[in-house]
Amino acid sequence: MTTAGQEIKNVVLVHGAFADGSGFRGVYDELTARGYRVSIVQNPLTSLEDDVAATTRVLDLQDGPAILVGHSWGGTVITEAGVHPKVAGLVYVSALAPDAGETTAQQYDGFAETPDFVIEVGEDGYGFLKHDVFKIGFAADASDADAAFLRDSQVPINMSVFATPVKNAAWRDKPSWAVIGTEDKAFDQAMLQHMAKRIGAEITNVSASHALYVTQPGVVADVIATAAQKATNAG
Repeated sequence: MTTAGQEIKNVVLVHGAFADGSGFRGVYDELTARGYRVSIVQNPLTSLEDDVAATTRVLDLQDGPAILVGHSWGGTVITEAGVHPKVAGLVYVSALAPDAGETTAQQYDGFAETPDFVIEVGEDGYGFLKHDVFKIGFAADASDADAAFLRDSQVPINMSVFATPVKNAAWRDKPSWAVIGTEDKAFDQAMLQHMAKRIGAEITNVSASHALYVTQPGVVADVIATAAQKATNAG
């Protein structure tokens, strides 16, 4: 199908590692109140291929062009899955953005470490964020109760995904936007800015933690709505 000239009312949200789609509830509420049809992918976090397949399944269900949104690891997923013909634009929310042939792990090369974002890996190769520093590393601007829920409902990720290269980089052919939390402790701030600039994204900075999709739903929704409007006009 072609997305050219069609009004974009569909949004597909893709969560990252150590989380599930429920954290997008605030963004969902904001966008549905504005008349958007919002779908939330539940990534298994078992492999890049599996997460891309989960995203593609939801994209296949869309009744027209869509804006595809990824948070954190979800950025790698939308970079690959975003070549889907129904995707008209990409929104990266404090998200990774590798190029074709690159791994997610390579994006960290040359940037500062993040001592407050601690991953503990089990014998099976799956990682959880360390409970003791979860709030400061992931959701420092969330309430204690919300941060505790995010901590205790973590979904572990197969750490091997970070060594899997992407085959396609949808941002090379589709317009991109980025929302960056300036107090993000999961990534070096310079890394986030570098990735967003490299893909030519229109960047919005907001004072927020890595969990900005939870704590700043209005800002994230605003950028998604802008992407939908501009991608429609570009078509």
